[in-house]
Amino acid sequence: MKNYNLGFIGFGNVGRALARLFVTKSAELRDVYGIEWRITGVASRRGGWLANPEGFAQTELSASSFCESTLRSAGVTDWLQAAKPDVVFETTSLNHETGQPAIDYLTAALKFGAHAITANKGAIVHGYDELNELAKASHRSFLFESTVLDSAPVFSLFRETLPAVKLRGFTGLFNSTANVILESMEAGRTFDEGVKTAQELGIAETDPAHDVDGWDASVKICALARVLMKIPMKPTDVRREGIRSLTTRTLQSARAEGKPYKLLARAKFGDDGTVNATVRPEQISSTDPLASVRGTSLAVHFELDMMPGLTITSHRPNLQSTAYGLFADFINAVKK
Repeated sequence: MKNYNLGFIGFGNVGRALARLFVTKSAELRDVYGIEWRITGVASRRGGWLANPEGFAQTELSASSFCESTLRSAGVTDWLQAAKPDVVFETTSLNHETGQPAIDYLTAALKFGAHAITANKGAIVHGYDELNELAKASHRSFLFESTVLDSAPVFSLFRETLPAVKLRGFTGLFNSTANVILESMEAGRTFDEGVKTAQELGIAETDPAHDVDGWDASVKICALARVLMKIPMKPTDVRREGIRSLTTRTLQSARAEGKPYKLLARAKFGDDGTVNATVRPEQISSTDPLASVRGTSLAVHFELDMMPGLTITSHRPNLQSTAYGLFADFINAVKK
């Protein structure tokens, strides 16, 4: 039986869902994989850098209320020394412009000797090469399955089961908020009412600009392009158009025509070896692989040299889905 200390940098909705998932799956981890675990470090914007080398109690984690004996650190370096994690999960907020501070946190974790697992796509876009090389040099894993399609296997699919395949391009529906707003407007509601619907579902922020203006999808394109196509791209390299200009009448007419609008994210190799990438609302036909994707579901369609197409759909992902991607990365990291 192997015991692992776990550290959480970011303890919001996803971090807490991951902690609950570890509790739920404790018996399987122990009986199938020979894994025991304890959470020895929790860092959050509100709580600061907290550590308990003996492991936090489940009651502390569920209430986010920690006892007075908890060790408190000034920053990530001291926190790592106090918590001594074997694995660090990083789930801080996305910074699509720089990927910070997530990159610094993951760098510190790998240098300390911990496996680094993230749900932060900004870290992939802006720091993948450096973090991947550091992980190799440290003989640790740097994994990030939850960054694009929640728990649906995308990066691990190519890494583990599609050897020597060449990716020519992909098209994705990467943003649940945009999906819900467009479908709400097709039903006769206004853009603002569609935003409210998405917020009530818990998938849209108070300011939905990141989603409706295409930034979220652009960052996901860049993450996939960097890892799967070996092409470094920044969100500003993606030609981007959001959904604000679409009217309810336009969307209803397109739906009646059988060619509804979707906010499509595309990337494809050109004849010159460069990648052309766009995010924009487009009409799609009923025969398109992504036509049946509705509501909060997400999907990506890959064009490959060995097969005409491969489509992966994440049906109605939720917090547990995202948490499971991190959880699966943990098992894959420590079982090697």
